[in-house]
Amino acid sequence: MVEDTKTQMAAAISATLVFAARRRPLFCSLSSSSSSKPNTRKLVLYSKPGCCLCDGLKEKLHAAFTLSTGPDSLNDVTLQVRDITTNPEWERAYQYEIPVLAKENSDGKEEVLPRLSPRLSAELIQKKLLAAFS
Repeated sequence: MVEDTKTQMAAAISATLVFAARRRPLFCSLSSSSSSKPNTRKLVLYSKPGCCLCDGLKEKLHAAFTLSTGPDSLNDVTLQVRDITTNPEWERAYQYEIPVLAKENSDGKEEVLPRLSPRLSAELIQKKLLAAFS
């Protein structure tokens, strides 16, 4: 009887994870560039479902990405959203810290950026991200 319950729970969890994976892509590009220039800068956002701070930061990042064009734009930046519940290593590292924003350096290593206040405007977030890449 206990084995049946464990099997049912495992099946339910598995089905939930598959459904969640279908609903939430692990990679989404917020770049709005229409040029043929390849994306050269990358941000990674560590997040998880049901995290209101994570959702708020995603919205602010989207707004910052769509603000303007020209030298003060983030058109060549891609954002990869990683669900920490899909990787035990990410979960151990960031379970008490999310949302965590990191930039990928030219050598492929990630550098965690200072936490952005939820009260910052999209304009200030854009400026901070541009400064992080300069």
